[in-house]
Amino acid sequence: MALLSMRKARGCWSVIRAFHKGPEPPPAPQVSEHTQLNWILTCMVRLPRLQHLHQWKAKTAKQKHDGTVGLLTYPVLQAADVLSYKSTHVPVGEDQIQHMELVQDLAQGFNKKYGEFFPVPKSILTSMKKVKSLRDPSSKMSKSDPDKLATIRITDSPEEIVQKFRKAVTDFTSEVTYDPASREGVSNMVSIHAAVTGLTTEEVVRRSTGIDTARYKLVVADAVIEKFAPIKNEIEKLKMDKEYLEKVLQAGSAKAKELAYPVLQEVKKLVGIL
Repeated sequence: MALLSMRKARGCWSVIRAFHKGPEPPPAPQVSEHTQLNWILTCMVRLPRLQHLHQWKAKTAKQKHDGTVGLLTYPVLQAADVLSYKSTHVPVGEDQIQHMELVQDLAQGFNKKYGEFFPVPKSILTSMKKVKSLRDPSSKMSKSDPDKLATIRITDSPEEIVQKFRKAVTDFTSEVTYDPASREGVSNMVSIHAAVTGLTTEEVVRRSTGIDTARYKLVVADAVIEKFAPIKNEIEKLKMDKEYLEKVLQAGSAKAKELAYPVLQEVKKLVGIL
């Protein structure tokens, strides 16, 4: 199990490093302070609070209401990840706003009980708050979606990306317009196109005048392939250098622990564990 976790960590880290070009490696997982703070925070949250979270209800519905305690309490672990570093701002997707509200509530609840200690972190949303599924544009794009055609991955080959966009759900109107309320599928294409090109949705629609939706899906596929190509190449290069990835993981873990350890020690003193 530990070896499997390390292999997954290396894979994730190659993706992160492909984006991150700074001299210092960002904090890595594998820091026990997260799980220790998670337990303390779990003792401060009521069961109904977690059961009312949208993602818990949606995922347990898909699992025929057979969700695990780990899934239920995962948002508290997310809160521990944030609060372990006294973070003030957190970049999130629109679907994570409710979880961020939990983080804020936990920080405020801790401060009220033990004195001002945690900053109350704020959410940072990008211009594209949520990427929708290619197969069901009423729901978000998810890496755990059982329909493999629903999700675009950075590591997908150009052929796979083209196939997924060919199969993307739109509608029977051929014109390219942006109207999320009535044309979710086509509007999702426009949003993705705008996100990878840096154009506004209005500009994307203007440039797509005269193109039918079938052809337009291939235009979007080409734009995504172009955007992902240098990142994908960097990922492949990094995956070949396992020794370097191990060093980055170790350095990141050490840096993260250096930051999180004193925070956890102070928390333990405040709650009476130390």
